[in-house]
Amino acid sequence: MEADTPSDTPVKHTSFRRAVSGEDAKPDSNGSAPTQSLLRRSLTRIQRAFSSDQVAPSERTLPRRTVSVVPEKAEHEESSHDIENGNDAFNRSQSVGGVLASQMSVPNWRKTTASGNLALYEDEPSIPLVASYFRGFTVPGPIEAEQSEKKQHKKANLGLILGVYLPTIQHIFGVTMFLRLYWCVGIMGVGQSFGMIFLCALCTLLTSISMSAIATNGVVESGGSYFMISRNLGPEFGTAVGVLFYFANAVATSMYLVGGVEIVLLYIFPSWTIGGPEVHQETGLMGMMTHNIRIYSTALLFIVFIVVALGVKFVQLFAPLSLMGVILSILAIYAGTVEKAINPHSGISVCMLDDQLLQSRVFLPESATVDDICKYCTRNVSVSPMLTAAYCTNSSCEVSFSNGTLRCVAGFPGITSGVFFENFGPAYAAEGESYPGVKANKSREVFQDLTTTFYVLLAIFFPSVTGIMTGSNMSGDLKDPQKSIPTGTIAAQLTTSVIYLTLCLVMGASINGAVLRDKYGQGLAGNMVVAELAWPNPWVLLIGSFTSVFGAALQCMCSAPRLLQSIAKDDVIPILRPFSVVDGRNEPIRGLILSVIIAECAILIGSVDQISPVVDFFFLMCYAFVNFICALHSLLGAPNWRPRFRFYHWTLSLLGAFVCFFIMFSTHWEYAIVSLGMCLAIYKYVEWKGAKKEWGDGIRGLALTTAQYSLMKIEDKEPHPKNWRPQLLILMKEHTTEELHQRKHMNMFNLASQLKAGRGLSIVVSFFEGDPTKANDRTHAEEVKQRLMLDMEQARLKGFAKVMVYGEDQMAGSVSTLIQSVGMGGLRPNTIMVGWPYWQKHDGNETEYWNFLDKIHRGAAMDMCLIVAKGLADFPEPRDRLTGSIDVWWVLHDGGLLLLISFLLKQHKVWRGCHLRLFAVAQEHDNNITMKEDLQKFVYQLRIDASVTIVEFSDPEISAYAYERTLQMEERAKIVREMNLSQHEKRSMPNVIVESSRGTKRESIKLTEQNKLGVPKEVRGKPLSNTDDQPKDGEDGTGVDFMLGNGSEVDDRSPGASGSDMSPEQNSVNPAVGDATENQRPYEFTFTPTHLKTLKQTMESKTARMKQLDREKVKKMHTAVRLNQKVLEYSEGSQLVVLNLPRPPRTRIGLQNYMEYLEMLTEKLPRVLLVRGTGKEVITMYS
Repeated sequence: MEADTPSDTPVKHTSFRRAVSGEDAKPDSNGSAPTQSLLRRSLTRIQRAFSSDQVAPSERTLPRRTVSVVPEKAEHEESSHDIENGNDAFNRSQSVGGVLASQMSVPNWRKTTASGNLALYEDEPSIPLVASYFRGFTVPGPIEAEQSEKKQHKKANLGLILGVYLPTIQHIFGVTMFLRLYWCVGIMGVGQSFGMIFLCALCTLLTSISMSAIATNGVVESGGSYFMISRNLGPEFGTAVGVLFYFANAVATSMYLVGGVEIVLLYIFPSWTIGGPEVHQETGLMGMMTHNIRIYSTALLFIVFIVVALGVKFVQLFAPLSLMGVILSILAIYAGTVEKAINPHSGISVCMLDDQLLQSRVFLPESATVDDICKYCTRNVSVSPMLTAAYCTNSSCEVSFSNGTLRCVAGFPGITSGVFFENFGPAYAAEGESYPGVKANKSREVFQDLTTTFYVLLAIFFPSVTGIMTGSNMSGDLKDPQKSIPTGTIAAQLTTSVIYLTLCLVMGASINGAVLRDKYGQGLAGNMVVAELAWPNPWVLLIGSFTSVFGAALQCMCSAPRLLQSIAKDDVIPILRPFSVVDGRNEPIRGLILSVIIAECAILIGSVDQISPVVDFFFLMCYAFVNFICALHSLLGAPNWRPRFRFYHWTLSLLGAFVCFFIMFSTHWEYAIVSLGMCLAIYKYVEWKGAKKEWGDGIRGLALTTAQYSLMKIEDKEPHPKNWRPQLLILMKEHTTEELHQRKHMNMFNLASQLKAGRGLSIVVSFFEGDPTKANDRTHAEEVKQRLMLDMEQARLKGFAKVMVYGEDQMAGSVSTLIQSVGMGGLRPNTIMVGWPYWQKHDGNETEYWNFLDKIHRGAAMDMCLIVAKGLADFPEPRDRLTGSIDVWWVLHDGGLLLLISFLLKQHKVWRGCHLRLFAVAQEHDNNITMKEDLQKFVYQLRIDASVTIVEFSDPEISAYAYERTLQMEERAKIVREMNLSQHEKRSMPNVIVESSRGTKRESIKLTEQNKLGVPKEVRGKPLSNTDDQPKDGEDGTGVDFMLGNGSEVDDRSPGASGSDMSPEQNSVNPAVGDATENQRPYEFTFTPTHLKTLKQTMESKTARMKQLDREKVKKMHTAVRLNQKVLEYSEGSQLVVLNLPRPPRTRIGLQNYMEYLEMLTEKLPRVLLVRGTGKEVITMYS
């Protein structure tokens, strides 16, 4: 039984490998017995112990290349790493590696290789190894395709011919080929008509090449051309062009229907015309023939609506019939050309008076046929009384009839007659002319119903070459779209182009020029000109042309609502959302109804010649943007631009786009402007109201490339003052839900937006404490970023949002790193904008206090401009319109940033009603008058409208108030030093010490009587309320004056004498005085004789401490006090005060004192902007 226990048998790795792989076992070097049978029995026992169901079926059956299982301590011999193929080897390795790994504590050898070569990359929790990725990746084959078809609707799997080539040909050959091509050849001549067709063919060929490249650069989903354009040009351009393409299909339906009705009423059933055949010539806007076309086209449109509403299957029933009609009609024309060449007299003859073609109804009786035209084309009254009556009255005839040459000529002389050279030149005629320069009598001669030019005929003919995107629209039904679309589309385009060009030559060489110019066949007894050329019978072409036109109308009406549904399904335009709904048969009925309404509006135009230009511009806009897409991707070299179709070049695409725009503006420039206006309107609407989509489109790639180019052009050095603008780096605290903080948060964005008249860069950075290596903190950071972006959008602040996750005690370092790394090249922020801290002296939020100081300290150290906004809760909202003044207190000339910021603010509509007032601070020895004149001249040359006021800032004796504030500041710093706090404790404790020293309700720190700034315990009084009174020089509140050693007189009656803070709005006195009666005023104390001695000792101690104060600190506090008094005096009613921000200390040691200076400087000011420049000029008087 020992043989049945594998663990008891020592086996070398070679024998183990051979046993598993099925090789013959041989004795090892030590002469051990063969171990093959032993291992096989062991494997059998393992496989019986564990069910094979634990192994995935796919892993048990699929053949794989697997690594042989070797022991973990196997020697790295070449023989131990052999590769095995086939199911057997895989099953064996799976049995050992997979089963053991799943049931026992044995490494899974299928996951890691035997040698552990990729162990370095196996720690990635979410990124699989390449081998692991492709182990689960299956290339779709027959089985996968069959399974996919069970889940999805079965595809038609059409090939190149049936899926792309023939449908495209059917769509291209439309009504224009049968009704207008011969007329264009007759008017333009063979030469110019050949050039016009070549120009149109060149446009569509270049577009086909570009479309082939785009269509083979990935899978084209439903929506066809719209999908290609939108995913490559972005949602704005894509939707705009997609809507125009939808209109093109809807309006094209009406063009085909109007053409079909024209075929029916003029050539097949003339008697159906309301008013009789006599009204066929009334083709004006309100002509009877036009009304007939409108009525019958509307009825035909209703039939089309019913067929399309029944489903696409019913539409496809007409496709073979329509296609067969097109093919037979074209073959009939070529056959007729050959027949006329062999027998030139087999065609119809026409009657001409000089160069004018006569209408057959003028001389041909109703009982006669077209074969009798020559018989009645004579001046013989007895033979042709109708003709004589038309030109003669009372035995007198018109001179043109009497002296002119009346002759009967062959209308279809054939290619051997030499008529080709006669028709080579143009014959453009104005409206009402039968021949260039010859006015026609509309009741007798054939005339032109519109003024003809090259570009007018170009606009009429161009719809006959559209339809090249049929293949891309059918991409969902193709077996191999990336092969069928380019080949089939280009082949169909070349085929149709060759046919059009050859038809141009054939018609010009076989038909008389006057007959070619007969648009409605009036000289042929109302027969279609090109139908009379066909062989064996004109009805082949008449029936074929009508079926072709009707089939094309069905195709357009079928594709238009589906295109609209694709646009609506993308949910880019909110108002189109209802059209994304389909019925139970997957038919977009709502879109169909809208398409019918649009087609009916186009039908009311009433003429193919008038509808064709409208169709042109919708298609041309689409074609132009397809070419633009291909050129854009080719020039940008996007990594994802990898089309399988290789025969393209960006120059061809640009040429194609140029040809499209040339045709647009040369034919009807007003239509071109309207089309571009519609595209722009849709673009702006999508940009304003549409949903944001990111499709990796080319416009984004163009923006990236343009940005890269622009950044490379911007030199990474200080800009010229004329180009300087505030590039804002807005530092925010973490977003909270408190109403006050949210209002300050939004007002910060509003203020930044109001400063954006300079069109500078804005980067908003929010800080929150966390661990950037934790997924939860990163997720929270992303949520904060999204909220920031929404708030920026609401405030209309253009810029970028970022969230910085910093660790404990890392704020200063994070700010430094951010300032050094933010931006790119020459596009870097130059101005830091922060809000006054939300910290209050009674809420214990010391972190916010120090974060604020760290931001401005590091910003100044990095030579950045600083903007500190205080009173953000009171700043105006975008809907406010302020009037009054913006007061600029200019103390330091730091480059003119104060003036520039004030000027930019005034450009915004919120502050536009305010006027600027500039207050310059003059020293004791300055000449105020000269200074004011110079300053007025300077402001004038800066082209800034501002009033100038000089405020004298003399240096009187330092007030006791300044001494008291300085003394309190020093006492608090002393307490921190005496407590021997660590750096972290110093950051979190200073505010607590401040509150305790100021006598608030905090009692967490027990201070000695000496540390309470000389306020005796026995003092009784109530806490300070908000008071607007500040101590004035010379006033006395306690009746005790002190004289300092420097000769300065100290007034001890200021609020500071009681130990209170110098900001009465925020502080209260010592708790010892908290039980004062309500009738007592602040600082009204009750003394007893026993306390007089204590009070005297306290005052003496205080005087001694004041003598030891740092003179520089006292001076700074005095400056803050005095400047605050001046600002309150002059700017009490101003809407905004803009002040110079003092330079922060170079080290963090003095930041607490610096904050005291700022508080004193801005005390009682509702809205303040503290601005600090770098000393470099940012505003200049030169142009």
